[in-house]
Amino acid sequence: MTVASSVPFREAFRVWVKIGLLSFGGPAGQIALMHRILVEEKKWLSEPQFLHALNFCMLLPGPEAQQLATYSGWLLHGVRGGLAAGLMFILPGVAVMLALSVLYAAYAELAFVEALFFGIKAAVFAIVIEALIRISKRVMKTGALYAVAAAAFAAIFFLDVPFPVVVLGAALFGFAAVRVSPSVFGEALPAEEKGTANGNGVRAGRSFLRMIATLVIGLTVWLGPVAALLLAFGASHVFTQEAVFFSKMAVVTFGGAYAVLAYVAQEAVQNFGWLNAGEMLDGLGLAETTPGPLIMVLQFVGFLGAYRGETGLDPMAGGIAGAAITTWVTFAPCFLWIFLGAPYVERLRNVKSLNAAFTAITAAVVGVIANLAVWFGLHVLFGEVAETRFAIFRLFVPNVATLDPWALALSVAAVVAVLRFKAGMLPVLGVAAVLGLAIRFL
Repeated sequence: MTVASSVPFREAFRVWVKIGLLSFGGPAGQIALMHRILVEEKKWLSEPQFLHALNFCMLLPGPEAQQLATYSGWLLHGVRGGLAAGLMFILPGVAVMLALSVLYAAYAELAFVEALFFGIKAAVFAIVIEALIRISKRVMKTGALYAVAAAAFAAIFFLDVPFPVVVLGAALFGFAAVRVSPSVFGEALPAEEKGTANGNGVRAGRSFLRMIATLVIGLTVWLGPVAALLLAFGASHVFTQEAVFFSKMAVVTFGGAYAVLAYVAQEAVQNFGWLNAGEMLDGLGLAETTPGPLIMVLQFVGFLGAYRGETGLDPMAGGIAGAAITTWVTFAPCFLWIFLGAPYVERLRNVKSLNAAFTAITAAVVGVIANLAVWFGLHVLFGEVAETRFAIFRLFVPNVATLDPWALALSVAAVVAVLRFKAGMLPVLGVAAVLGLAIRFL
């Protein structure tokens, strides 16, 4: 009897609901929660199975924790298990984030709410810095990786190179570099245990035709609504713009939410005008407090963009539709990557040049997150930040006279709390919000 047939689907579904409701704390906490429940308590997956699945999911674009849940469900009950696990992981967060977005749109102008988010912005800045340091320690092993990170930072911050181009450039560099020097990124990881890619060996032998069918169905589910919006409303409608833009983001979000947020923020703020920089920080603060993956902040962006756009609907109805569209094109591809790639994960894990390409992408993500930290920091600390250009170079220049000393003090305190005292995310956000209220009203 296989593992898949020994676990009742109803029992597994209850566990996926539990994980979805408890999935606070970012990807590290979410992965630890799944490991404790699936490996240690339930013993549904072995340690090699879990780690193998995690390694594969970290190579994919999109939120690795949500994809790990989908992969785990697929290991136990095939496609229906993957759908159940992946959907239950995100639906509680989707519901909470939508409610918070509605409240934000209705009450953000109130002084009380503004004061709350004044403190939250400082805490978010500290959390981004902590993420930068944590990922750097895990990834940066050689001088070549530091060079890739520095190049990625310079390309985005000074040259305004689009994030997808940075990802592609890093992948090509890694693919080529490992052929010239196999040790350019350090020693190769030890080989994974054979035969642990999935709990039911039959699935790994799927036919080529079934793979094509999975691809066609997945692309239709993901891009069919995008095509329908394009035909119904045209390319300039806010619904279509959101569907197309966030579909692109779904392909290049290697390294988690922080990697793509700077690019999303700049595009949403500067090119589309869906929200301002401060509101982007507010959205990230809200996403940090909800269950599910941090990439849920994109739902907030989609809501505000449609709420304020010319949709032909009531603003609130338009915002809800925009949030739904954004959520759909953000997460539908995650299921496609798992159902398409999981049966062949052993083969993918042993392709050295492919692993090198993803290693280079991960290093580039460090540079991208550094750009995010600088961009957020400037908009947290200064009331005015001008964008100036010199030939091909772009530079953000803050107006020093608009430096907010209270924002600086809160940011420093939050950074110290997170880095020195290892304070948790939710306590830091809560204390910062209270201090924001005190500063504004006392």
